[in-house]
Amino acid sequence: MATKPPLGDAYSLILEAIDVGVYRPGDRLVESELAERFGVSRTPIREALQRLETQRLLTRDGRSLIVASLDHNQLAELYVVRAELEALAAGLAARHATAEEVRVLQEMVAQDRRLAGDPTALARANKRFHHQIHLASHNRFLVQQLDLVHRSMALLATTSLAAEGRTEDALKEHEAIVRAIAARDEEAAAEALRTHISKAFVTRLKLDAERHEEGI
Repeated sequence: MATKPPLGDAYSLILEAIDVGVYRPGDRLVESELAERFGVSRTPIREALQRLETQRLLTRDGRSLIVASLDHNQLAELYVVRAELEALAAGLAARHATAEEVRVLQEMVAQDRRLAGDPTALARANKRFHHQIHLASHNRFLVQQLDLVHRSMALLATTSLAAEGRTEDALKEHEAIVRAIAARDEEAAAEALRTHISKAFVTRLKLDAERHEEGI
């Protein structure tokens, strides 16, 4: 008899589905449909939904749970926090990263250039790149806080890397971040990552303005 996936798996499955756009802001999540999709009983699904609601990734619409969305102010607040935490991680990575961790970051940047024509794949690679910097900071409490921030990033309906011209710029920014980390220049690494997040935010605002203008 097959064992049922634990709560953590149900939670991760739903979060991943939101993250990759299977469920978008405003979409209604139904216990029975999720249980059938993921092959999980309704009890862990229910508990996972409660956890996601507590984390404000889901919100109530009457009696229904829907994927939350971020308004302009929430988006701005998220990017402010993300920029500072990511910059701190980059600075700490410049101080603490092992030679092997630096080499992994360099290889990631080189490999990501092959994905330039695929925004979805590049977005996944971008998350791996940033997470590797978080780990290279060697600060578990910072990593935990960044994990929370990146969960909220799942509520953004599109990747800023889909904007025209953004992919090449983002890759160059990644290269600058890794160069600074490899050079053990904490200030330069922090500033390079802070600038990277700032430019991503500007692109995000432009995309949102275009979607609003088109009535999306």
